[in-house]
Amino acid sequence: MKKNSSIITPSLDARRQFIKLSGLFTAMGALPLLQMHNAARAAEPDAPVRIGYLPITDATPLLVAHHNGIFQEQGLNVEKPRLFRSWAQLVEAFLAGQVNVVHLLAPMTVWARYGSQSKAKVVAWNHMSGSGLTVHHDINDLEDLGGTTVAIPFWYSLHNVVLQHLLKSKGLESISDGEPGPRQVKLVVMAPSDMVPALANKQVSGYIVAEPFNASAEVLKVGKILRFTGDVWKDHACCVVLMHEQDLEQRPEWTQKVVNGVVQAQAWIQEHRSETAQILSRDNAQRYTPHTYETLAQVLEPARMDAALYEGSGAIVNTDWKEKRIDFQPYPFPSYTEELIRKLKTTLVSGRNEFLQDLDPAFVARDLVDDRFVKKAIIDMGGMSAFGLPESFARQETITV
Repeated sequence: MKKNSSIITPSLDARRQFIKLSGLFTAMGALPLLQMHNAARAAEPDAPVRIGYLPITDATPLLVAHHNGIFQEQGLNVEKPRLFRSWAQLVEAFLAGQVNVVHLLAPMTVWARYGSQSKAKVVAWNHMSGSGLTVHHDINDLEDLGGTTVAIPFWYSLHNVVLQHLLKSKGLESISDGEPGPRQVKLVVMAPSDMVPALANKQVSGYIVAEPFNASAEVLKVGKILRFTGDVWKDHACCVVLMHEQDLEQRPEWTQKVVNGVVQAQAWIQEHRSETAQILSRDNAQRYTPHTYETLAQVLEPARMDAALYEGSGAIVNTDWKEKRIDFQPYPFPSYTEELIRKLKTTLVSGRNEFLQDLDPAFVARDLVDDRFVKKAIIDMGGMSAFGLPESFARQETITV
């Protein structure tokens, strides 16, 4: 595609951020930060809840729990959540102990724990679905992406997994370097905030990312949604809640209260979609995100979803699923983690990834995730029915094309 020099810099910055993040997820790269964490913990063993997040809808439960005083109702001391502009910044702060409750891309937690032996555990899901593949208006089919460049938020992301799954279904090859051939699609890592201008300036033919950046392209009329990820992998998680394993072991009561707050926030969101959009909007005094209420409402309020439009365009294929654009339930189903590991083994991910081939899906589901706290929180709320789901902590994954 034609390049525009005015928007090349964000891609170069994304490459630097990827290199930095790759360094953090190694034993040597993480060591100085972990030493900082240990020193801080020794000085402050009862640290308050310190939330770290990116300004995407994946962070919604953490922000709502703070805004509505849900953490405080649990008897927790909580600081105002800290906004980070990149995954590298967020991970750096987490490893150093500057924040202790974060949302992170689910595949990134796999890389963190097994690629670098970082001591962290997934304690809950933050949401379901909430992402999409957005493209230029003249692209009407996946095959139209052949020979072009598509942006992803990170190699270790469900976005990358789902995109490559779709491209393979059309016989398209994903590449990370060089110029793409007619049956190839070049994938580049790009910060979500850079994706909308990159699409508008035709640096990329499309991008796949969390909301509200897909809705932003629609509102600004610079792109359209080719496919919702939740219409490919039913009720998938994108970001999960990550905490330090040390806190789970040494502060179990504190951890339980934190998870209680996340679960209660998700239940509240179910019945207060418009209010949630207002909380996250830039007009809120807390200024959690830079997004407008109108853009956030497009994502968070189910009534605004024009199902007929999306079914007609092919953005929604599985009409019987009745998927919301984004939904919320906190339980980290083991079947999802297992299937994620299987998918990662066959997905192109740049950088060191040899460890993936040695991972056993069932082991990862038990070892990476600690569901004790979220199970108790859900049961205390009356069970999975509080989220409109069957009373079971097991399910079967459904992935289509």
